[in-house]
Amino acid sequence: MSPTPRAGARAVALEAIRRVVDGEGYSTIVIPAALTRSGLDARDRAFAAELAFGTIRRIGALDWAIARRASRPVGRMTPGVRGVVRLGAYQLLFAGVAPHAAVGETVGLLPPKERGFANAVLRKLAADPPPWPAGRGEDDVAVRTGMSAWAIRELGRIIAGDAETAAAGFAERAPLCLRTNTCAVTVEELGQALAAVGHTPAASSLDPDCLLLERGDPTSLPGFRRGWFAVQDHASAVVVRALDPGPGERILDVCAAPGGKAGHLACLVGEEGLVVAADLRPQRAALIRRSAHRLGVHPLVVAQDATRPALRGSFDRVLVDAPCSGIGSARRRPELLWRPRADELSRLARLQVAVASTAADLLMPGGRLVYSVCTFPRAETDAAADAILRHRPDLEPAEVPAPDGSAERFRLWPHLHRSDGMFVAGFRKRL
Repeated sequence: MSPTPRAGARAVALEAIRRVVDGEGYSTIVIPAALTRSGLDARDRAFAAELAFGTIRRIGALDWAIARRASRPVGRMTPGVRGVVRLGAYQLLFAGVAPHAAVGETVGLLPPKERGFANAVLRKLAADPPPWPAGRGEDDVAVRTGMSAWAIRELGRIIAGDAETAAAGFAERAPLCLRTNTCAVTVEELGQALAAVGHTPAASSLDPDCLLLERGDPTSLPGFRRGWFAVQDHASAVVVRALDPGPGERILDVCAAPGGKAGHLACLVGEEGLVVAADLRPQRAALIRRSAHRLGVHPLVVAQDATRPALRGSFDRVLVDAPCSGIGSARRRPELLWRPRADELSRLARLQVAVASTAADLLMPGGRLVYSVCTFPRAETDAAADAILRHRPDLEPAEVPAPDGSAERFRLWPHLHRSDGMFVAGFRKRL
């Protein structure tokens, strides 16, 4: 018997979940690819996407609940059973799917010999879902929000107020943010084109060129092929504004892939300016070229190691959007709620400081360097910025444009700014 369309959607979701959770893939790559291969209609593609992204986002809570109704630990289940039980539990506990469908059709994805155990666990969850923990400790907050306990603890040391509210902001689903390519179209023209096909674009509170949509497939939106917009969170647009590029300037984007900020910079400096967009791997450099070609802008793309650059010369402004733990983009890549580990931070911070310190060699006297990371731990943010100043005494803190005026350093938070979590620090090279 061939599967029903909804069973097909569950099978697609299960494949994607296992590739991300067990195979350490990236949800923003794995899930769209699985949907493209699926042959599902639009309704069932949306259902599969909701199941896949939702299960990945709620892994911590699902495992906590499953552990209280299963006769063996989650880690000792076979990968297939573990994936099916997580997918079924998400439908029961978060998606509002009828129990008979959540259990029966999901368990049916397993070979017959493995169905009995999964069926028993899911039926127990359906009949008697455990109450969520009500405590204020990091472990309980981690269950409720999906963020790792160590990251909850770190949040509590940084923010004034409720760490759970901040963590919950990272766990929300992000809207689709479009940065208007003002070298091709005006914001008003793009907004009208979107409205004409039934969307209700909302203005960004952070950047005048950005529009927010509840959802949608970017490739099907008006103007995509003509390069009218880049799919880019408005926090990234804020980073470019902090660099404050002007027409005709020479700009270096040190870690540029996939190319959104480089495309924005290329538009702002105009044909008389120069943007060099660099990244470590040729494959990632190819992403920058592809993005720039669609947008109709022309940065010079270079593949190089940022700690041992092949470039020479000096630039008016340098952007170091450094490799980081990435927790700030968890609204769009939910595995980043729980995948980063605290023991990785020191290695990342050393890399971040090395990249920024080396990039300063390419900055002209009086020029501006902006350091940004899409995350919040202190090791990658304030501590890294302090280390850059120690390594480069020829740099000094510099105020840069920020959402609330200007500042030497600032942060963006999902629960306050409805954006990715971002840290930005400005520097000036002494004359």
